[in-house]
Amino acid sequence: MANIQDLILNAVKGSIGGVEVPSNMSNQVISGLSESILGGLTQTAVKPGGLEMVKALLTGKQSAATSPITALIGKIFSGGAAKKLGLGSALTAGIVALIPKILGNLSGIFKDQDGDGDVDLNDILLALSGKKAQPAQASTGGGLLGAATSILGGLLKRK
Repeated sequence: MANIQDLILNAVKGSIGGVEVPSNMSNQVISGLSESILGGLTQTAVKPGGLEMVKALLTGKQSAATSPITALIGKIFSGGAAKKLGLGSALTAGIVALIPKILGNLSGIFKDQDGDGDVDLNDILLALSGKKAQPAQASTGGGLLGAATSILGGLLKRK
């Protein structure tokens, strides 16, 4: 499976055609929008209850048009890439209006990444981090338990 950054980039490229972006700025706009989407998903995922919000959005259980994640991504793009590139307010608004469509194109990207038979928070973390799942190991419990055990073990050994 392609990593989430590639999937976002492809979704942005497929959707940006509906907005007149100056050809000399196209790559920067696509990159800025892709980074804004990944940033919005990541910022949401680290908040309490955020992983469930991301999961609901990207599995189609919540509409991208009404999601607070969509609004956050719009703010990130408007205040970051659009401002840095000096995009006008009309062009910025046109690009921000594409975000729900782009997120809709990303629906279904979360698949069973860790081989446990379901899509869970561990799968979302793996997708957002771009890491491949390691086979579950009996000694650590694999998945989130394995990761927590590994981190805790590392902290305890440092003293």
